[in-house]
Amino acid sequence: MTQQSAAATPMSKEMQDCVQACMACHSICEETMSSCLRMGGQAPAQIMGALMDCADITRMCADMMMRRSPLAAEMCAMCARACDLCAEACTAMPDDAQMTRCAEACHRCAESCRAMAGAMM
Repeated sequence: MTQQSAAATPMSKEMQDCVQACMACHSICEETMSSCLRMGGQAPAQIMGALMDCADITRMCADMMMRRSPLAAEMCAMCARACDLCAEACTAMPDDAQMTRCAEACHRCAESCRAMAGAMM
């Protein structure tokens, strides 16, 4: 199947769900970074770095799936890893409700991306 004909094929329900999980994760990572900055930047640099990486890769992963990139499966696998790392970093601040919500979104996205990576390879 050529790249052009792949792009003309409707996305599967699983791919649509993965794109939505990626975009939801991207949004909450951005919100969490903003929340950390409003609190005076109290989050350790490791957490901020994980949030930035996760926000960037989830958006890129969603974009690549939507355009049916031949690299999407590999990107989904990498995205799952970034989400795992971000969730782990966020759980370092268990008393922060925003961090808890972010970790949950990261876990959901990681699961979806792992499944999508396996389905696409």
